[in-house]
Amino acid sequence: MDKRKIVDEIERLKDKRKAVVIAHNYQIPDVQDIADFVGDSLQLSREAAKLDCDVIVFCGVHFMAETAAILAPDKTVLIPDIQAGCPMADMVTAEELRHWKEEYPGKKVVCYVNTSAEVKAECDICCTSSNALKVVESIQDDTVLFAPDKNLAAYVARFTDKKVIPWDGYCYVHHNFRVRDVQDKQDLFPDAEVWVHPECRPEVIDLADKVLSTGKMVKEAQVTDKKDVILGTEEGIIHRLNKLNPKTHFVPVRDHAICTNMKKIDLSKVLRSLKEMVFKVDVPDEISQRARGAIEKMISIG
Repeated sequence: MDKRKIVDEIERLKDKRKAVVIAHNYQIPDVQDIADFVGDSLQLSREAAKLDCDVIVFCGVHFMAETAAILAPDKTVLIPDIQAGCPMADMVTAEELRHWKEEYPGKKVVCYVNTSAEVKAECDICCTSSNALKVVESIQDDTVLFAPDKNLAAYVARFTDKKVIPWDGYCYVHHNFRVRDVQDKQDLFPDAEVWVHPECRPEVIDLADKVLSTGKMVKEAQVTDKKDVILGTEEGIIHRLNKLNPKTHFVPVRDHAICTNMKKIDLSKVLRSLKEMVFKVDVPDEISQRARGAIEKMISIG
């Protein structure tokens, strides 16, 4: 089946199922282009909870679809490829987190949304890359445990007097960026502004003009007047930024900076998901309730 026929069939099945397709900023261009909403993980999950639909096809990785299922328990949440996981989320399990908390009795745990539902259920409050500092500052204690991203934890620690104790996890895409990568691109584009994600290494963050979550990169792209911008994040977002601002040249800090899990979903899998109603993402009630509490605490902070 050619691309046009696949897209037409997706649209037909969306009407039939009363479904919406939502896609993360790192998805392949074809998937972004057919999505009803494109955004970062929490933005999409919150949008999903408000949508007037019966079915959500979540084009992202598994923890994102779980978060949507937690926030929209009345809807059927599907992920087109059940193998689309997140290596960083897999770096901490609920059991490991419980043991870690025992080493620091009484200390509060902040957990990044890039974690499984089981891990979220074990933490006190969740955070995103854009509100992590505000969340840490909201805790009435001078010491905070932060899982799983040690680079985001280190970035937050720059701006707070609290002691932030990190779990030893990271996003392999952002962690692979090196100072030399930034400098090589600056040699090619000497007048470029450098934007990096807070999941990057501290020494890479030190070279940035702006440290931005993917959601904030989208907003900044709409107002920048820079001719060139070097981006320290997964290159899938460049498709969206180019559509929002074709006048600026967005350059990846490192060529082929790709999350292979984010690229597992394509149009054929979206079609199959709608046709066969696969793969359904279910979170057990007891875990969902506890995880929802941690997410809602974060949302209440803003």
